[in-house]
Amino acid sequence: MKFDIITLFPEIIDNYCSFSIPGRARKQGIITVNTTNPRDFTHDVHRKVDDTPYGGGAGMVLMCPPFYDAYESVQKVENSVTLLLTPQGQPFNQEKAVEFAQKEQLIMLCGHYEGFDERIRAIPDIIEISIGDFVLTGGELPALCIIDAVTRLLPGVLGKDESSVEESFYEGLLEYPHYTRPYDFRGMKVPDVLLSGNHKKIAEWRKEQAVLRTQQKRPDLWEKYVKEK
Repeated sequence: MKFDIITLFPEIIDNYCSFSIPGRARKQGIITVNTTNPRDFTHDVHRKVDDTPYGGGAGMVLMCPPFYDAYESVQKVENSVTLLLTPQGQPFNQEKAVEFAQKEQLIMLCGHYEGFDERIRAIPDIIEISIGDFVLTGGELPALCIIDAVTRLLPGVLGKDESSVEESFYEGLLEYPHYTRPYDFRGMKVPDVLLSGNHKKIAEWRKEQAVLRTQQKRPDLWEKYVKEK
């Protein structure tokens, strides 16, 4: 899987993707993470990528030329998708992560300041994606969220292939509770069923707990789960 990130702050992407699961996946050659800086496609001494908005208003707007040129410089593969990271986009969720994990390449454009010149949205087949109904300083954190969520779904990344299957949202439910040593911590004991060695009962308990947890913590997810079943 290739991740190509168009960003004014490539160090943010490179640093995060050098650690933990993304870092291991890079070392194993399962993913590659490339950054392209629009400032490298400017033609003035100040490497200017933004300007004041037409019509007036606060803040600065990202200009078309450096972002278009940066995007067009990225070597694309056939099975790729381009994402514009913006609060106005479709919500990113586990379904989207699974969908993107089937691609060979994700190209992501990270905004900054007051946002993109509207004409950047005219890049062919671009998909606008949001990670939530809030405003961030830039698109780097959303890009990293997507890289992380997609990477852990790729074969060979996690220690056990079933790990990603049992995580929250995979089947529309939140994940069941986990326990490890010690057995008794300040009077809070591990449920006996997990010590029984009966894998059928353990699986049933985990499913029951996933259902209960989803009903209690995310009734919106439970309602969706029931409708889809």
